[in-house]
Amino acid sequence: MNTSQLPALVLHYIFDPLCGWCYAAAPLVKAAREVPGIAVQWHAGGMLTGAHARTITADWRDKVMPSDQRIAEMTGQPFGDAYLNGLLNDIGAPLDSEPPTTALLAAEALAGKGLEMLAAEQKAHYVEGRRISEPAVLRELAAGIGLDSAAYDAAYAEQSGAATQKHIAESREWLGMVQGQGFPTLALEFDHPEQAGQRAVQRIEIGEWLGDVDGWKQQLADWAEQIAELNQQQAGDTDASGDPSCGPDGCELPPR
Repeated sequence: MNTSQLPALVLHYIFDPLCGWCYAAAPLVKAAREVPGIAVQWHAGGMLTGAHARTITADWRDKVMPSDQRIAEMTGQPFGDAYLNGLLNDIGAPLDSEPPTTALLAAEALAGKGLEMLAAEQKAHYVEGRRISEPAVLRELAAGIGLDSAAYDAAYAEQSGAATQKHIAESREWLGMVQGQGFPTLALEFDHPEQAGQRAVQRIEIGEWLGDVDGWKQQLADWAEQIAELNQQQAGDTDASGDPSCGPDGCELPPR
């Protein structure tokens, strides 16, 4: 991929609004946006869309409860009573990732607030126990992050259907490109150490940082600094020892 005034590091976040472990990663994504020199690019992958959309059942509740408990213990992310004893007992409630993904695209198109909308959706689902697969709920959430309702309605209509499905397909392509196995998957994009004007992408494992936001922010800052130093070395045609190594499957970031 070609560079075009991109930041030193771009964090690509591949997720789904109804993915519990994506909710676990939410503090890390929020923290990444606070690190200078790093941009966050999001890709919603459509975990529960089309034939995979479903409704809440007793089996679903039994499946997600242990994961939710583990996420809460590892990260401190809150799960409200309205979710645990309300929504998860709301048999027949829709679980369809397409409407909340359309809402993300609408919020991004209107005001660059896709990630703010995602945070509102996750809070509504996991804390407030609301049905975020229903457009009326999403419209209220959009108003809650400061979007004009009429403008949001128009943007939602424009992003519905083919536009949302195109975004999901492109997100799945990103997932395959970085060899991700599911949601969430995070990858860092940076200047290619061996090909001027090109970019490299490296998937990163975030398990060790779940619940350690400060450590994660420091690691991102360190990577950003190291990449900037390497770029300066290369621009000066000096020895760039410690360059990320590139092979057939991608480029590795500098050592931690």
